[in-house]
Amino acid sequence: MFVTVTPNPSLDRTIALPHLVRGEVHRAGSVRVDPGGKGVNVARALASAGHRAVALMPSGATPGERLAALLEPTDVTTVAVPVAEATRVNITLVEPDGVTTKINEPGPRLSADEVEALFQRACALGAGATWLVSCGSLPPGVGDDFHAELTRRCRRPGLKVAIDTSDAPLHHAVAAAPDLVKPNHAELAELVGRPLGSLGDVLLAARELRARGIGAVLVSLGAGGALLVDRSGEYHARTPPITVLSTVGAGDSTLAGFLAAGGEGPDALRQAVAYGAAACRLPGSATPGPADIRIDDVELAPTPDVTLALTGDAA
Repeated sequence: MFVTVTPNPSLDRTIALPHLVRGEVHRAGSVRVDPGGKGVNVARALASAGHRAVALMPSGATPGERLAALLEPTDVTTVAVPVAEATRVNITLVEPDGVTTKINEPGPRLSADEVEALFQRACALGAGATWLVSCGSLPPGVGDDFHAELTRRCRRPGLKVAIDTSDAPLHHAVAAAPDLVKPNHAELAELVGRPLGSLGDVLLAARELRARGIGAVLVSLGAGGALLVDRSGEYHARTPPITVLSTVGAGDSTLAGFLAAGGEGPDALRQAVAYGAAACRLPGSATPGPADIRIDDVELAPTPDVTLALTGDAA
């Protein structure tokens, strides 16, 4: 069983526009609303692949109820911690060439009691899980050490912890030495405090994280695929160029694909990249299912080409 924790879930409203012009009035080509938040997206992708996935999240007011209702038809088991303020609503503007503009609300302010309830439910659910996956940004009222504290409080024999976050929460999480971290290119560069212009630079940075006690480092590189450094070795995988409809949730699908394939080694990396590419071919925050995955398109390099230049695009 996989348990995902999303401290700041959202309703994701995606609006397709012919062309975005600042300061102008636009007419939407289409509008869709999806369940959102990194952990929610991971749970949706895992459930689509036939795995048991439990999504834990705070839930407040009408947006929280709508989010739960949208998850009902899926195979995700939703566990909501009631909070006083409303769940956030995020806006994504997508242009025909795949350029995506995202506007994220800060989210509800959680009280100390609400945060503690989230910790307690996570640890209780984690007692019956194989992976506890804590993901995403933190709403007001939640300390930057949330993911790190969750790692420390819920860690037990038989349970692995994966973290996907950014900025200060990522720095704290790394100090807690989880079993897996999944930064993107930009997040890894910020974490180590230097630009990472080549695959070789990314590889050295990932090795540094492993040296700090992290079990595995999975770095999503946008069009550059993904890099994995774990106990089995060092690998790079990518697909040929694809037509991108939306990049929203691509990194989350990458993580889900990796976990669904065992969470370790080159085969899991290939599936991770296949899932990330599949998400980019779908609209809005849609998550890929088995029919969307093209594993044969993924090229795996057991010895990463350290001279490969990277553009810095994120997923």
